[in-house]
Amino acid sequence: MKLDPHLVTTPAYVLDLEALRSNVAVLEAVQQRSGCRIVLALKGFALWGAFEHIRGKLVGTAASSPHEAELGAREFGGEVHAYAPAYSDADVQSLLKHAHHMVFNSERQWQRHRGAVQGAPREIRAGYRINPEHSEMKRRENDPCARGSRLGMTLAALETADFSGISGLHFHSLCQGGPDALGRTLAVIETKFAPYLDRIQWMNFGGGHHITRPGYDVDLLVRLIKDFRERWGVEVYLEPGEAVALNAGVLVTSVLDVIRNDLDIAIVDTSASAHMPDVLEMPYRPLIRGAAAPGEKPYTFRIGGMTCLAGDVIGDYSFDRPLEVGDRLVLEDMAHYTMVKNTTFNGVRLPDIVTFEPTTGELRVLRRFAYEDYRGRLS
Repeated sequence: MKLDPHLVTTPAYVLDLEALRSNVAVLEAVQQRSGCRIVLALKGFALWGAFEHIRGKLVGTAASSPHEAELGAREFGGEVHAYAPAYSDADVQSLLKHAHHMVFNSERQWQRHRGAVQGAPREIRAGYRINPEHSEMKRRENDPCARGSRLGMTLAALETADFSGISGLHFHSLCQGGPDALGRTLAVIETKFAPYLDRIQWMNFGGGHHITRPGYDVDLLVRLIKDFRERWGVEVYLEPGEAVALNAGVLVTSVLDVIRNDLDIAIVDTSASAHMPDVLEMPYRPLIRGAAAPGEKPYTFRIGGMTCLAGDVIGDYSFDRPLEVGDRLVLEDMAHYTMVKNTTFNGVRLPDIVTFEPTTGELRVLRRFAYEDYRGRLS
C-alpha cells in the first residue's frame, strides 16, 4: 500500500481498495473457471462500507449469527448462508427472515428447528455440518476436526441421522490452507461419506482457503472443485473470509512513549488485546513495515499496547534507527479478523476505519469512534 502514514490520524485501520478489488477478482475467476459459488464469510471481514467492491462478484455472505445474517442481507444482498454450533428458537426466527441456506451442527438441532424452517414462507435449504475427523492444522485450539471438537457431525453421528429435508452438507477443516490440504480432506470425505454424497444437491467446502495468497495454486483448486462437481453432481460453495481481505489493509499507530526495562520498549496508541486480538489468540507476530526480526537491524524494541493488560505486547522488532515519540508504525495485513473481533477493553477508543483509493490518493474516514460507542455497549 503506497500510503503516507503521516496523513492518517492514529490509530486507524486503513483498507486499500485496489488490493481488495484484486483479491475479489481472483475469487471471481475461481467461480467462473470452476463453476463453484463463493460467499464472503462475515466472521473474517464485515467492513460493509466497502461491499460495493465485492457485491455482484461474489454470490452472497456466510453468517454465524442473526446479526451477521441481517448485515449480509441488508448491505450485501444475494444468498445468505447461516451456520452456528447451536441455534436458539429466537435465533432461528430471526434467521428465517434472511437465510437461504441453514446448516445444522447436529440432528437434534435439525429436529428441534425443522418445523420452523420447513414452514418458512420461502424455501430454505437445510444441511448438516460434518466433521471428517481429518486434521490439517498443527494447533489443536484452532482445529475444528480435533478430537473432542464440538463442530460438525462425525460419520458415526451421521449414520443414525434423519436425512429427510436435508439437501446438503458442509465442512470446514482449513485455516490459511492450500489446495493440497483441501485435496487430502476431500479424499477422506469421499471415502468416508460417499453414501451421503449421492443424496445431496450441494456441498459447502467452508472457509480457510488462502486463495489470494501469493503462490497459491489456483489451478489445482479449480481442478479439485470441477472434479468433485462432476463426480457427485452437486453445487459447490466456498466461504472464504480472510482471502477476501488478505494483504488489503493495515493498522497505523503512533509511538506514545519509549521506556527501558532490560530492553527498549515503545508504547503505541493501539493494542494487541483490544484491536488485533488474533495476535494473542492465535498467536502470531504481525509484520511491521520497515522492521525486521529482533537483532537483525541495529535497534531492537518491544512494541507494547496501551491497555493495562501485562501481556498486551505486539512483539519484538528491530529498526534502522531508534524509535521516538510521534513515529508512525504500519502493521501489515490488518483488514481481516481485527475490526470484527476488537473490543473496548479499558475504554480504549477503537481505531478509525478508513479506506484508501490508490488511483486517486483519497483517504476516506468511514467511521470514527467516540465515548458514546463505549458507553452504549455497557448499559
